[in-house]
Amino acid sequence: MQLSREDVLFEANKVCKNTLMETLQIEFVDFGEDFVTAKMPVNSRVYQPDGVLHGGATVALAESVGSFAAHIFLNLDEVFVRGIEITANHLKSIREGNVYAKATFIHRGRTTQLLQIHVTDEDGNLISLCKLTTIALPKK
Repeated sequence: MQLSREDVLFEANKVCKNTLMETLQIEFVDFGEDFVTAKMPVNSRVYQPDGVLHGGATVALAESVGSFAAHIFLNLDEVFVRGIEITANHLKSIREGNVYAKATFIHRGRTTQLLQIHVTDEDGNLISLCKLTTIALPKK
C-alpha cells in the first residue's frame, strides 16, 4: 500500500520529536515522486554571532531533508541509510523568515545515493547549494 502525501509528511514530522530537527524547528512540508522539501525558521536559534543564518544550521537542514529522501525512496525493511558526505556552497545571507530545502536525486543506486539540495528563501532565492551522499547498508 502506497502512503499518501499527507501520511508521509505526518510520519516524517513525527520522527523529528526529541531530535536535532525538533531543536531547529525543521518541518517537512512537501513530498513528491522524486523530491522532499522541508522548511526551517531563521531566528536566533540558528544565527551565527552577527545575526545571519549559520552555515552549520543550513547544512543540518540539508542533511535532514536529503537523508529523509533516501529513507523514503529505499526499502527500509532491507536496509538502513546513513549520510557519508555532505558539501555546501553558501551563496547568500538571510536574517529572518524561513528557508526551504528541496532534496532531489542525482543518483539513486542500491548502495550509494547522491542528492542535490537547494536551500532557498521564501522568494525562491538560492541561499545554499548542497550535495549529500548516503549509503544503504543491509540490515543483518
